[in-house]
Amino acid sequence: MTKQPPRLQLKGMTKIYPTVVANDSIDLNIAPGEIHAVLGENGAGKSTLMKAIYGVVKPDRGEILWNGEVVDIHNPAFARKLGIGMVFQHFSLFETLTVTENIALAMDDSKDMESLAVRIKEVSEEYGLPLDPNQLVHSLSVGLRQRVEIIRCLLQKPTLLIMDEPTSVLTPQAVRTMFETLRRIAAEGCSILYISHKLDEILELCHSATIIRNGKVTGYANPKEETASSLAKMMIGKELPVCSREKPEVDGEECLIINNLSKEADDQFGTDLQNINFSVNGGEIVGIAGISGNGQQELLYAISGEHPSNNNQCIVVNGNAAGNMDPDQRRNLGLGFVPAERIGRGAVPGMSLSNNAILTAHRHGMVDKGLLKPEMASDFSQKCITDFAVKCGSKADPITSLSGGNIQKYITGREILQTPQLLVVAQPTWGVDIGAANIIRQAMIDLRNNGSAILVVSEELDELFEICDRLVVMAEGRVSPSLTVNETSKEEIGLWMSGMFPGGPSEDSNKTEANEAG
Repeated sequence: MTKQPPRLQLKGMTKIYPTVVANDSIDLNIAPGEIHAVLGENGAGKSTLMKAIYGVVKPDRGEILWNGEVVDIHNPAFARKLGIGMVFQHFSLFETLTVTENIALAMDDSKDMESLAVRIKEVSEEYGLPLDPNQLVHSLSVGLRQRVEIIRCLLQKPTLLIMDEPTSVLTPQAVRTMFETLRRIAAEGCSILYISHKLDEILELCHSATIIRNGKVTGYANPKEETASSLAKMMIGKELPVCSREKPEVDGEECLIINNLSKEADDQFGTDLQNINFSVNGGEIVGIAGISGNGQQELLYAISGEHPSNNNQCIVVNGNAAGNMDPDQRRNLGLGFVPAERIGRGAVPGMSLSNNAILTAHRHGMVDKGLLKPEMASDFSQKCITDFAVKCGSKADPITSLSGGNIQKYITGREILQTPQLLVVAQPTWGVDIGAANIIRQAMIDLRNNGSAILVVSEELDELFEICDRLVVMAEGRVSPSLTVNETSKEEIGLWMSGMFPGGPSEDSNKTEANEAG
């Protein structure tokens, strides 16, 4: 009986950029039906390797064998014809098009848009990732955009599925559903290359793993025989840093007050904010939990000043009514902000690391009498690179030359190094490796310990329970009462995420049903 060849085999894959060797003679095999993890720190070369397989970048050396035959994957269209699909970490979506129109761009049989919309709705619901096919992408939250990427790929029925941080912004419930789907398609013969920094996912889902460090393969592992700690040590080459949660007694004043904030969404597909009340004091971290698309994006726009309110008193920043102020005015009051969208809202793609530092940190000695002081921006940028372990060629590099996780470290570090009185952070460790995630979390804890107020919006409950002092939940544009992390549990917060909290939307539905029954 002839032995079946690997579905995909890489031999000596090498990709060299002017400032870094991204991939250095990498070998990798994946069999039909195998779920194979690729592990490594941010900047280790994982995404570059996946893009070479998908035809987005051309390797300088090496061979790709597909079902035992050498192939030249010169572009993504050829990769898709072979049966390769990829879910990117950074979304490749057109903001002004609908979900259906975006998906149609990657489909060969997409002339009948109505039929495609029906398929999108059916497949997304079957996989537990429901989408509205007619919704415009610019109105979607980060989590919903991730769903579009996943469904677009699954509709192509690939025989090799590449997933680059696919669960970064999915809820625990959605992750469970997706894992069931992945196991099912793997059992049907589809091979899956899986990149994730969530080591518990690797242990639960994957059959095998290749570890990459600084562009080279440093080992192979069977996740069933490893622990999260042993995999982390293989990834970073040393013991995993641990966050210190010790909290001094800091009796800070209210740095952020949200007072009866109600606001219609600017987009027809958005979520209206309904009578939101909560506050954040200096010396504490408050987390907002919730399923993506329940008003978190609209709340962040309101707090940052991107979508000001007519009521100036509904948002108070460090004692100043700020509801109708613009973002720059709020930053002048001591607000720091890390948006969920790294590129476009957190950083300008065509600019260097140093120039991206100027965008929000120019108040800190980088401008004198209207003139920029490049040396100050350069020093600040270098400190950010050093303190937050940002892997890059130099501070003069364009920010888009960095991996996604390193961009996140840089943007978050840029805000934290300004020691704002109030820091608002969305998805602080999205796509960041476990070692770097702990660096970011520790930096936020240290900032809190120095008296700053921090508001964290995250869909990772583990993260919120690790760093937060209090939690509130958002559901359908409303917020729950706050709970200290010591008086609640992940199970209770998960229940509240469905709207079942005092004054929540589920409670209203139950009252309505009871009244109608009466």
